[in-house]
Amino acid sequence: MALRLPDKWMWDFWLAQDGPDYHVFYLQAPRALQDERLRHWNVSIGHAVSRDLRHWKVLPDALCPSRARSGAWDDYTTWTGSIIRHQGLWYLFYTGGNRAEKGLVQRIGLATSRDLIHWEKHPSNPLIVADERWYELLDLDLWHDQAWRDPWVFRHPEIGDFHALITARVNDGPADGRGAIGHARSDDLIHWDVLPPLAEPGDFGHMEVPQLTEIDGRYYLLFCAVAGVHSSRRRQRTGLEPVTGTHYMVADCPLGPFRFVTDEFLVGDEIGSLYTGKLVRGPDGDWLFLASRMFAPDGTFLGQLSDPLPVGVDCAGTLSVDW
Repeated sequence: MALRLPDKWMWDFWLAQDGPDYHVFYLQAPRALQDERLRHWNVSIGHAVSRDLRHWKVLPDALCPSRARSGAWDDYTTWTGSIIRHQGLWYLFYTGGNRAEKGLVQRIGLATSRDLIHWEKHPSNPLIVADERWYELLDLDLWHDQAWRDPWVFRHPEIGDFHALITARVNDGPADGRGAIGHARSDDLIHWDVLPPLAEPGDFGHMEVPQLTEIDGRYYLLFCAVAGVHSSRRRQRTGLEPVTGTHYMVADCPLGPFRFVTDEFLVGDEIGSLYTGKLVRGPDGDWLFLASRMFAPDGTFLGQLSDPLPVGVDCAGTLSVDW
């Protein structure tokens, strides 16, 4: 019983668990737009809750662009992010875009809540911006936007500081292979230092919606890519036909170094059936895979959340999804 909104498409999503409750936050846009390509520019962040990842109750929307403040850094878009809890407060990091810049320059800001329902944007937003020492800034001769989005924020299990993994592009190399996982660090979730990328570029134009998950002592870095952003280097190296879906890398430590254990996508196909995949531990303790249901075989944009799919992990640490 997938989560489907009758009047809105939904796509990128992220989860927060509060006791037995799974809260899902997702990008949404009106189905009345008819053209799914317009959804990115008519977006807000929705919210639903479940105890089994199958049956969902829709809650009040979480965030929307700051349209009342013309010129605000996020007066055009509020895009993908993640949530972390610290000292009784929920921190929602999200991507913002400015209308005057046509949403082409991406920055990362913060909203906080004590109940996951009522959110307040931080007065110092944006908190994390791209650093040209390592990352490509807007250059439309190289790429269609300035990639600096989809922050996945986590606390280091040993050191205790905070880290953000970010969809980014490095500032050198072939244009079609500059996609990397950007990196920023903080002691307090407010003040951030931007650091060099954690995952080496070369295979993709961008690596979207990262997620870091620890399973049996290994750290799995998931990310997504559409078929059109597979680099020429990757195509020549692997000989694989490009697919759209979720891929992953593995490391022994949360900050890498990360490596591919396979060139095959975890979940992917030519039409883009499932995207923005996430690993989540289910109510029975088993690992599950959730994803956005994107395109039907006839090309129809579905715009809904999948049911949870079983995840397997073999002795070598290779993941599989029964989809």
